[in-house]
Amino acid sequence: MTQRVKNMLEFLRKRQYRDDREDIVIDITQKCQNLGFDRIQAIYLRESLEHSKCIIYDGDIFGFNKSFKGYPINKNPLKKSWHPNNITINYDRIIKDGLDETLEKISSLKKDADEKQLEFYEVVEEELGYIFDFCKRYQQSAKEQNNTLLVSALERIPHKGAQTLYEACLFQKIIIFMLRTTFHDHMTLGRFDQYMYEYYQNDIRAGKSREELLELIELYFISLNIDTDTYHGIQQGDNGQSMVLGGYDLDGNDMFNELSFLCMDASLELELIDPKINLRVSKKTPDQMYEYATKLTKKGLGFPQYCNDDVVVPGLVALGYEPKDAVNYSVAACWEFIVPQKSHDIPNIKTFNFPKVVGDAIRDQLINCITFDELLLKVDEYIAEEAQSIMCSLYVNEKNTERLCVRNSPLLSIFVEGCIEQGKDISDLGAKYNNFGCHGAGISNAADALAAVKKVIYDEGSVSKEELLEALANNFESNAQLRNKLLSCPKVGNDDDYADEMMIHIMSVFSKELNGKPNGFGGLWRAGTGSAMEYILSAQKCPATADGRYAGAPYASSFSPSITTKLSGPLSVIKSFTKPDLTKTINGGPLTMEINNNVFRNPEGEKKVAALVKLFVMLGGHQLQLNSISKETLIKAQKNPADYPNLIVRVWGWSGYFCELDKVYQDHIISRTDFSV
Repeated sequence: MTQRVKNMLEFLRKRQYRDDREDIVIDITQKCQNLGFDRIQAIYLRESLEHSKCIIYDGDIFGFNKSFKGYPINKNPLKKSWHPNNITINYDRIIKDGLDETLEKISSLKKDADEKQLEFYEVVEEELGYIFDFCKRYQQSAKEQNNTLLVSALERIPHKGAQTLYEACLFQKIIIFMLRTTFHDHMTLGRFDQYMYEYYQNDIRAGKSREELLELIELYFISLNIDTDTYHGIQQGDNGQSMVLGGYDLDGNDMFNELSFLCMDASLELELIDPKINLRVSKKTPDQMYEYATKLTKKGLGFPQYCNDDVVVPGLVALGYEPKDAVNYSVAACWEFIVPQKSHDIPNIKTFNFPKVVGDAIRDQLINCITFDELLLKVDEYIAEEAQSIMCSLYVNEKNTERLCVRNSPLLSIFVEGCIEQGKDISDLGAKYNNFGCHGAGISNAADALAAVKKVIYDEGSVSKEELLEALANNFESNAQLRNKLLSCPKVGNDDDYADEMMIHIMSVFSKELNGKPNGFGGLWRAGTGSAMEYILSAQKCPATADGRYAGAPYASSFSPSITTKLSGPLSVIKSFTKPDLTKTINGGPLTMEINNNVFRNPEGEKKVAALVKLFVMLGGHQLQLNSISKETLIKAQKNPADYPNLIVRVWGWSGYFCELDKVYQDHIISRTDFSV
């Protein structure tokens, strides 16, 4: 690590820059009256940039840092809608060609445009003008601070395409800054090592050393962390800055390159929450790669997250993605598998609350079901009904003819292939893919509940139906003995088919009822195994469940064992969670496992963890994330947060600083099982 990097890292860790941001109110209500979403977006951009100061810190070669808190305020009543978010845009084309190329294309297309297309093009031109003006202001500020590197780069970009890795990274930082300014959160970095590789090669050919480029990448990663606390998310750190490295092409060729390793080396040295690294692997991935990646896990960063090409690509193809697009997949803000450049997939639009739905079926139907198979059929019906309800929930009238709308976003649209060519906003089906993803929260809790009912009611007859239903209604009050009995029943995560078959069954019904169904937005639905924050929020609304879980108690995080399950070990967990056909729940959602950090005290422990990851991939798992933790340290940090400001943990699909999380999330992380291997 160079001295310049050390200085910037120390500056970042002190967080004093957070206090320097202005707390101003930008009210644009009057300016937005009677305007459509496209014009409103342009006003948001213009007003935000006009009120933004050009902040360049000492040693900062990228700039474009946020100077005020919040966003402009528009109090006009708007039709219920949402901003396009959580997608991977076409950085490749824009960084390579420059924004002047987009303006030239628009100028040509305007000649034959209809009225609607013409308005779209004009708003894009207007917004690009605001961006150019702001970049000029930034260049002038850089001149005043004698930041010659930034001054020189802004002579070329964003008008023209980048030529060096520095220019390419700066261009991306500008794009991120502008999109965040117009409410486009969770704009992921996508396959960074692929579209940035040519600039890395250009620099190497020009005589740059690997050490110089490592310094550049580290400075860029630091710059990506400066404004993370201002990004919209459920918790600080939930900001969408994930990147994907590696993978295989259609011919099975390994796509890992020198830049892939440079990015991992930068994360190893910096130990920051951003960017969150996802590794695309497969059965062909050599052991050395798993062992190298495990060094990142050892750091306690909560990443890399592993994505299995052998499962993901066929799963996406089965949902209608062209093979050439599926093999180019990246990861959304957390884990959802999405196609970059060509899609407006919304991968987290709804959540299926498995414990609630299965619990409702048990409470409503158990008393009348003579056999467990009868009860299971009722569970299937409830799952089907809930899936249908979810798919209809995006409509605002009973006839399902008027749907919720996506706000126009001309600026975002220029970064999505097909929008400019068609003169269509991304909200108007300008993208090639417009699919919706539904998370599946609490899968293991729901499966455990069914396994417990099967065992104590139908197989053993040791508990009456009435006794169980009364205990659930009373949240196990005065019935600790029954709760303990339920807790001791077979659980998902111990390689026990008794419980695992319940998981396989409900996942199969869920995916069958949802996958491929039209979403009313020009796309289809995709089933997934993630939970995001719903392992807390949905769980808080769920009554007691037959797995022994108290009312309101948290679920497992995503596709993982219940936090109350006594587990045999990590191998059993992996075997349980690779039994389902995960190509059918390819919206994504990782098996999350906590590894006690004592495991990493010697090279043998690192090799064992790497072997576990490889086994997961070989057995057909789709996604895995590992947390290296010390419960003792977490408990100390919770009591004395000032002593642990930079302690990093994996929360759900992202990593954050433990002491910046709400206590409910801290408690959940502490309660998870930490394995030795």
